[in-house]
Amino acid sequence: MKPTMLTAIAVAAIAVVMPHSASAHCDTINGPVVQAARLALKTGDVTPVLKWVQPAAEAEVRTAFNRTLEVRAAGPAARDLADTWFFETVVRVHRAGEGEPFTGLKPAAADPAFVAADRALEAASGEELVKLVVAHVSGELRDRYARTLEARRHADHNVDAGRAFVAAYVDYVHYVEALHNAAAGAHAAAAAGPAAHAHEKK
Repeated sequence: MKPTMLTAIAVAAIAVVMPHSASAHCDTINGPVVQAARLALKTGDVTPVLKWVQPAAEAEVRTAFNRTLEVRAAGPAARDLADTWFFETVVRVHRAGEGEPFTGLKPAAADPAFVAADRALEAASGEELVKLVVAHVSGELRDRYARTLEARRHADHNVDAGRAFVAAYVDYVHYVEALHNAAAGAHAAAAAGPAAHAHEKK
């Protein structure tokens, strides 16, 4: 299996095993959206942040960017306040484009999966990301399997034991199904390659 394929599957697995965290990653102060906003303010060029918002919202972000630059010139305190407002604006607009609500900027994300995901892109190598996610998924899958197997051995002892087995079985099977679907989706996306992206741009 090619490294790019492994990386795609690993990222898909992150979405399965940590869906809530993944959905909130762009809300964090050290997330990719805020990092793009910081770069825009540092360079005085709004372009880096525009890729994170829908075309219909570009004018709002440009206006917010220009206002932020004006306020920043008033001094350090004003700069900090203006920067935070701009970060919040960009993240809010980005989340709206995803159909998700904005509930404020979150503290810096410390989840090792996200750190590894970003580092993989920066290093142009998915090996460490793959190792991290595979280890996590392997542990989760083994635990669910063990719990289900043990519950199965006692399933016919009484009704409560039977229900305990069913609960473990449902959790186990759904986890396997979600992993399989995520991997299949990642495989299809990776196999499609540039052609798929070209189609999306039409």
